[in-house]
Amino acid sequence: MAILLLHEGRTITDVHHLTGAARSTIGRWLRWYRDEGVGALEALPAGRAPVLPIAKIVTLLVLLMQFSPQDFGYQRSRWCTELLAIKINRLTGLNVAASTLRRWLPRMGIVWRRPVPTLRIKDPAYQEKMANIDAALARCDTANPVFYEDEVDIDLNPKLGADWMFRAQQKRVVTPGQNAKHYLAGVLHAGNGRVLYVSGIKKNSSLFIAMLEKLRHHYRRAKTITLILDITTSFTKASRPSDG
Repeated sequence: MAILLLHEGRTITDVHHLTGAARSTIGRWLRWYRDEGVGALEALPAGRAPVLPIAKIVTLLVLLMQFSPQDFGYQRSRWCTELLAIKINRLTGLNVAASTLRRWLPRMGIVWRRPVPTLRIKDPAYQEKMANIDAALARCDTANPVFYEDEVDIDLNPKLGADWMFRAQQKRVVTPGQNAKHYLAGVLHAGNGRVLYVSGIKKNSSLFIAMLEKLRHHYRRAKTITLILDITTSFTKASRPSDG
């Protein structure tokens, strides 16, 4: 209205008396209109413009929830919003308040709950085992190769979980049609990083023995072959490699 009145030939003083706006404000409106046009007179959204990179902070929060504060050198076993704010601010250079995180966490499905205590069961033979492993790695060469061994499950069905969808509608996820599983056993050469593996339809001692036979075939000239592995119940069945 003030600009329209000025356009009709009214003075700033006249517009001041008619609208009640301060003369300095009317002068500022007139300058904006002359410099940038009508768009400069549009009202800005109410409130303070967001300045925090919310997506980045949320991603960091999700990652931090997968670790303990002790993993980052803090002498605490549990996260609090103050410590989360300190860590995020150090990682990003921002100034996120703990109260802000306290509002965001419930919206992310992260709640304040009591953790479950668990025992740390120490292996009495740990030092001896590590000494044997270090000794084997020290003499690893062409004649005495050392390998890390492990197994993995290959689930052919996709993992189903919650998803966003419209109310009264349900998405469909295509599956292979059979709840089939496959298993791999593999070794990693501690010296050169070479990988060998075998596959099978069952995770049992036969899969492990097949891995041993493949190793023996590929390293026929080796004097010794050392495997570093974790023993599982999958290999308790009595069986042995075929002779030859």
